[in-house]
Amino acid sequence: MPVKRRVTIALIAEEAGVSIPTVSKVINGRPEVAAETRRRVERLLHKHGYQRRVSQDEGRAGLVDLVFAEIESPWAMEIVRGAESAAHEAGASVVISVLHTHAGPGPDWMERLAGRRTDGVVIVASRLSTGVQAQLSARSLPFVVVDPEGEPAPGVASVGATNWNGGLAATRHLLELGHRRIGMISGPADMLCSQARIDGYRAALETAGVPSAPELIRRGTFLVDSGHDQGHALLSLEQPPTAIFAGSDLQAFGVFEAARQRGLRVPEDLSVVGFDDLPLSRSAWPPLTTVRQPLQEMAALATRTVLSMGRGEQPETRRVELATELVVRESTAPPRAS
Repeated sequence: MPVKRRVTIALIAEEAGVSIPTVSKVINGRPEVAAETRRRVERLLHKHGYQRRVSQDEGRAGLVDLVFAEIESPWAMEIVRGAESAAHEAGASVVISVLHTHAGPGPDWMERLAGRRTDGVVIVASRLSTGVQAQLSARSLPFVVVDPEGEPAPGVASVGATNWNGGLAATRHLLELGHRRIGMISGPADMLCSQARIDGYRAALETAGVPSAPELIRRGTFLVDSGHDQGHALLSLEQPPTAIFAGSDLQAFGVFEAARQRGLRVPEDLSVVGFDDLPLSRSAWPPLTTVRQPLQEMAALATRTVLSMGRGEQPETRRVELATELVVRESTAPPRAS
């Protein structure tokens, strides 16, 4: 029976046909490696499950890296609060990185990460390439994805919310009020949460025997401007909706403005439901009916998970979805009698 060779940098270098320093540069995210060579080494690191040996002398760094695609929204601030709270309880601090792209961490970020110690990485609403997974695993750095954009790879720990249930609950609420022509504004088509909310919306309509009209479903970003523009588009239809379910609170605020510009009152002329339950939703006028997404709890759980993985513990389940909840306020009402 052949003896299985221990996975070392030397073995990876031999199989990849490169030098040991080249493999070390790939592991540590250094930029001075040709793209094709980097991909070849990363595939081998991933194939062999290589992990850097961590000495007991290194101990804990007391830092968690929190990585955002974008951070210019109150949504991101809720994630920061949750992560910082959990890190503080564990005697750790949070380092925030902003990628300014949804493509996921790249070589520049890996190089910065290699320049300091960290106990783990929490990646928020961003894609995670196989190459980055291999580099993080090779450096023995645990990582968790919060609200993953795409389907997480097997074995990748992730924390999200029950977006489908949230879409179902929001639409059912409007149906129970008597609305039958219900508009839906969601986020980008390639984001899991966007599609899940649309699927929940469609399921509620189907259960109620209400046809799903394609012209009533719009996509955009989860920001105010998108809600404003898509709200105008929906309200410009020959048969406009009497209610709109927005895929985020920020979108809902944009719909509020579009309705105001058209001389429509919320909720007398148009009912609006959001998604997230940001603090702003309570102080909006009228106060926004929305689906509560437990953002702080999601971030806190991801942070606690990554710290426990750093101690050698493995999560009981790799994919966690926290419950959403409909919060009824004053932006929804029965449709006006025609």
